[in-house]
Amino acid sequence: MDKRDTPPNSLHTHFVDIHEVLPEEEEEEEEGTVRMEDKEKGTIKMEDKEKGTIRMEDKVNRRLNKQSNRSLRDARRPHNKTFSRQVSLETGFSVLNRESKAKDDRRVLPRSGHSFGGFDSATRIGVEARNRGDFSIFKTKSTLSKQNSLMPTRKEKGMEAPKIDGAARLDDESVNRSVPAGRYFAALRGPELDEVKDTEDILLPKDEKWPFLLRFPIGCFGICLGLSSQAVLWRALSTSPATKFLHVPPFINLGLWLLAVAVLISVSFTYILKCIFYFEAVRREYFHPVRINFFFAPWVVCMFLAIGVPPVVAPETLHPAIWCAFMGPYFFLELKIYGQWLSGGKRRLCKVANPSSHLSVVGNFVGAILAAKVGWKEVGKFLWAVGFAHYLVLFVTLYQRLPTSEALPKELHPVYSMFIAAPSAASIAWQAIYGDLDGLSRTCYFIALFLYVSLVVRINFFTGFRFSVAWWSYTFPMTTASVATIKYAEHVPSVLTKGLALSLSFMSSAMVCVLFVSTLLHAFVWHTLFPNDLAIAITKKRLVKEKKPFKKAYDLRRWTKQALTKHNSANKDFDGQNEGD
Repeated sequence: MDKRDTPPNSLHTHFVDIHEVLPEEEEEEEEGTVRMEDKEKGTIKMEDKEKGTIRMEDKVNRRLNKQSNRSLRDARRPHNKTFSRQVSLETGFSVLNRESKAKDDRRVLPRSGHSFGGFDSATRIGVEARNRGDFSIFKTKSTLSKQNSLMPTRKEKGMEAPKIDGAARLDDESVNRSVPAGRYFAALRGPELDEVKDTEDILLPKDEKWPFLLRFPIGCFGICLGLSSQAVLWRALSTSPATKFLHVPPFINLGLWLLAVAVLISVSFTYILKCIFYFEAVRREYFHPVRINFFFAPWVVCMFLAIGVPPVVAPETLHPAIWCAFMGPYFFLELKIYGQWLSGGKRRLCKVANPSSHLSVVGNFVGAILAAKVGWKEVGKFLWAVGFAHYLVLFVTLYQRLPTSEALPKELHPVYSMFIAAPSAASIAWQAIYGDLDGLSRTCYFIALFLYVSLVVRINFFTGFRFSVAWWSYTFPMTTASVATIKYAEHVPSVLTKGLALSLSFMSSAMVCVLFVSTLLHAFVWHTLFPNDLAIAITKKRLVKEKKPFKKAYDLRRWTKQALTKHNSANKDFDGQNEGD
């Protein structure tokens, strides 16, 4: 590597010429180092004249060999075309020099880490590839394709292959490995932890529209929850003695039930396609501390549809196989989740608990209602006990907030409605199993009613937020409380209880209608229903480090004062010892 002066019309900077080193040049350099060592030894041992004479003869022979090696090297080099690359030590620009007809024909190459073979080029390659829109990293067969890309290629790419392989392995680790639960809380914000903080980087571009399946979240099953629970509500309104004076026609229940079935089929089919083509994205949603609870939603929806089925569609008593088909997957999934809560680790309850976790509890009470409807009351009692035990633990974990704990931000206020679902469903399930609204059933209902009223008086908690599909999941707790109030009005008939049942039913139905219209507008008019799902594209580790704040002036003064105080006290102790001596 030698230095060359650039012509005046080129960049006014110092370039370092980088060209290919032949084996003969390496031998020449080795001989030069040996010659320098011999020269030093010769100056030290000038007294021995015979050795000095032999050394001079060796120098002459080496010079002759050097000239012959140069002639051979020039003969081997191709004279028709030369290639060299110069790198500026000041600006980092690379210049490609080639012999052509024009003397100063140069082409400036873009600056990159490959010019010096460093600057963490492997990591940069991986980030740039992700930012260009490489959505294949979330595809189902992305792991196999990446393994094939890690195979060695041509010999001339042997130097850059390790860097590219390192970037590919970095992508594999960022995508295929499970992201810790604490990482989601640290990198995301919003009511459903679906917004990336400004200080975080993601694996996919933010300013580019992603494929539809990647933008389709599992929270869409919340739409099915809202519609199916409305089918249960309007069945109760049309068949309950407490609301017989309303003369509610049964076809409203039938229409809502058919609409809920159609929405469930379409959402399930779309999400199955996502599982087929973008399974890595589904895995990311499964490890998400909030969205993991929505994997219970499809089975809760199916049980709601079985409970609220219109009389003209199915008989009053259902077959137990329906309960097994819907409650079986739910039970195995909750074994997995409750095991993580109990055994501890990174996903223990105190770290991942959030109001959406009620979805993993309320299904036990819904399953108990369906078990009582198919005639398996003992199984219903078992599910009620399991659900109530875990509801108490979850309720205390979420309800207890120490003075040192941070309060929920404003964006998380709507999730408070999830507190109503479990006690309301527990009250209905206890009445369905034992056939009477006794003390325990009323206790659960009164807890749900108190929580409902405490949220209604704080109506400002639910204003000023961006619309999201996940808002649908907050409607079924209101509907469940309305059904529990209707059951309570059946056993305690009065104007107050009937008016309360009618008021809560109207509020829940109005909320569902507003969300349904908003969903249609965002989907077909504004086309903003499914934005980029940034929550699934966060990195396993933070790539951008936080800058440490500068030490403030008063900190420096305080430290200086402490240091002077310690120094003065040490001097006094030393003087006291001298006086004592």
